[in-house]
Parts: sequence; C-alpha cells; structure tokens
Amino acid sequence: MGSPVAKTGSLLETFRESLSLLGTRRFGTFWFASLLSSIGTWAQQVAQPWLLLTLGASPFLIGLDSFASNAPVLLLTLVGGALADRSDRRRVITVFQSIQMLCPAIIVVLLLMGIVKPWMIIALSVVVGVTDALSMPSFQSIVPSIVKREQIASGLALNSTQFNLSRILGPSIAGVLMSSVGATACFVVSAVSYVPFIGVALWILPRFTPNPPKAAAPIRPSALAGIRDVLRERHIRGALLTVLTTGVLCAPLMTFIPVLVRDVFQGGAGRFSMAVASFGVGGILGAAGLLAVSPSVDRRRISSGLALLYGVVLILSAINPWFWALPILLVFAGASMTVSNTAANSLLQATSNPRLLGQTVSLYMLALRGGMSLGALATGGAVSLFGVRHALLMSGVLAVCLQLAIAPRWLRAPIPTHHQ
Repeated sequence: MGSPVAKTGSLLETFRESLSLLGTRRFGTFWFASLLSSIGTWAQQVAQPWLLLTLGASPFLIGLDSFASNAPVLLLTLVGGALADRSDRRRVITVFQSIQMLCPAIIVVLLLMGIVKPWMIIALSVVVGVTDALSMPSFQSIVPSIVKREQIASGLALNSTQFNLSRILGPSIAGVLMSSVGATACFVVSAVSYVPFIGVALWILPRFTPNPPKAAAPIRPSALAGIRDVLRERHIRGALLTVLTTGVLCAPLMTFIPVLVRDVFQGGAGRFSMAVASFGVGGILGAAGLLAVSPSVDRRRISSGLALLYGVVLILSAINPWFWALPILLVFAGASMTVSNTAANSLLQATSNPRLLGQTVSLYMLALRGGMSLGALATGGAVSLFGVRHALLMSGVLAVCLQLAIAPRWLRAPIPTHHQ
C-alpha cells in the first residue's frame, strides 16, 4: 500500500499536468474564449426565466421555454453529429453560433420597444435550440482534436471547469445588472459574448478534412450504421442511460429554481442569482476534483455514484424548509451533475472509434439535452398540478431508483481496448 504522502504527491502531479493544458496555444485560447461565451450565456439564463415570470408566465411556460431550447436536440443532434464527422467543424460552429448570437440581440430590441411577449422569447429559444443541436457535436468534439488522447479526460474536465466558473460569474453579473440596469443589459452581455468565441473558431481551431464518401453509400444509411456501431458497445449504452436519467429527472431542478425561490422562499432576483451561482460553485469543485483523478481510474463508478448522489440531493432540495440550506444543497447538486456527466463524456470520447467520434458525441448530447427538454416539459406540467416541491420530490425518488437499476449492468460491462 502506498504512503499518504506518495498518493498526495501523485494527485498534485496529475493536477499540475492537467492544468498545463491551459498554457498551450490552442487549448488555452479555446478555453478562455469559451469562458467568455459561457458567462454571457449564463447571464441570459438567469435573466430569461425571471423575465418570463415578470411577464406573467406560468410554471408550465417556464418549462416550455426550457423545452423549446433543448427539444431540437431530439430531432437534429444526430444530423449535427453527421456534420461533425463530414464537415469543417470551424465553419459549422461559426455559422450556427452567429445565428444564435442574433437571438439575444432581438430580445434587446423587443425590450427597448416595450413589445416583448412570452411567446416571442419561447420562439427565439427554439432558434437557439436548433442551432445548438446542429453545432454542439462539432463543439464537443473539439477537445479530442486539439489534445492528445491520454489528455482527453483532463481537457474535458478543464472545459467543464470554465463552464461552471461561468455559472458563478454569469449569474453574479446578471444579479448586479438586473438590480441596477435591468434585464436588458444581461441580453446585451449575452450577444456580445459570442464574438470572441466565433473569432477563435475561425482562427485557432483545426480544419477538419473529411474522408471522401463512397459513391454507393448515401449519408443517411451511413449515419444510421454509425449509430448502430456506437450503441453496440454495452459500456456506451450504460453511460448514455445514466446521462439520460439525470437529464430527464434531475436537471429540471435548475429549470425550476426561480419558481422554488419565488413561490416557496418568497425570494427575488438576488436570491435566484445566488442559487444559480451556488450550483456553479459546486460544478467548479467537482471539475477540479476530476482534474486530480488519474486517467486509469474507471470513470463508470465515478459517473454512476455521483448520478445517484444527484438524485438524493434533489430529494433533499424538495423537502428543505430553509432558504439558507438551498445554496448548500445546490453546491452538492452542481458538483454531482458535473462530475457524473463529465466522467461519462470522457469515457465515451476516450473509448469511441475515432471514425465515429461525432456520432458518439451526438448521442451523448441527445441523452443530455434531449433528456433535459423532456424533463423540463414533464416537470412543468407536474409543478402546475402538484406544486414545485412535490414535483421535484417525485423526480428525485424516481431518479434514485433508476440509477440503482442501471448501475450493476453498466459496471460489469467490458470496455474495449481496440479503439486507439
């Protein structure tokens, strides 16, 4: 058995090696541009549901807005995966991110004109969802293309760190802007934040050269065959089921935090932004912890265990009677969601066939974002019928039961070593 000092030294060495990726030109520039973009996105994510509430939207419409931004993943993410495998990923990201940038700009115009309505915001969320579904597989497959294969887990953990750091900075900025200037400023920040990321996509990301397609192999059958090849692996099916269960049943916790804060704890925008930031703090802690985990550690146990914890935290959040305890619970929620999903994602990308990386990522996004869209819509209906506490409690109990059922078969599935 190794000494505690040796183990600590090994953890610190792994942590330092992971952080060294930030010093590389491609990954470092990509990371900082992504951080700025994510900060703007989270500023809008805080302002948008609160704006809908001030416009008189019901909890069902809050859930419908989340569904609108995530549901296109159900229909289009596999198309996005095919684009990632067959097209220049820089061009895919640039085109769709530019379209997406117009959406918060349009909301700014509508707010300044005083004619904004809930249906307008929901309609623009559909546009965001479509562009996300088509570009996200290309975005998610960037990290494996700019780091070495043994650095994929560290790269994804660092990428998750910036995303969760933005969960703190974005809501904090939004809280200040909403209380001083108004929600309009949050949408301005969101629109402007796309610019540096689009610039990086054009400048630093590697150009993808697709293999020429065979004359007798049309795209649709080839894509479907690729999906069948990916799903043939038991360990991949287990990872996708774990992520899907978390997306459907646990992710709605963040969608309905504004309802929980306002209706249960009688809080305002300040408490809401504090709650979202707490989730981000947990995400950073979880991602930082993953940076110290050796690539040789089985990511399935990490993902499964933290997915189960997320369900337990959801139950506790539903029955919690004190607002001061909510940010603490959300720290654990953010950590468990980040670690579980990032561990599953790194397992998928590190063990997938490089030829099918885009399709593998698209299936991951389908499980995550598609699950979130279905969960938001279903939970929105449940909140309207039973109240936010009971709806979240039912989701938490079901999540725990399903994760306990998925884990045994997933943990016993062999992991192939031929995808190198």
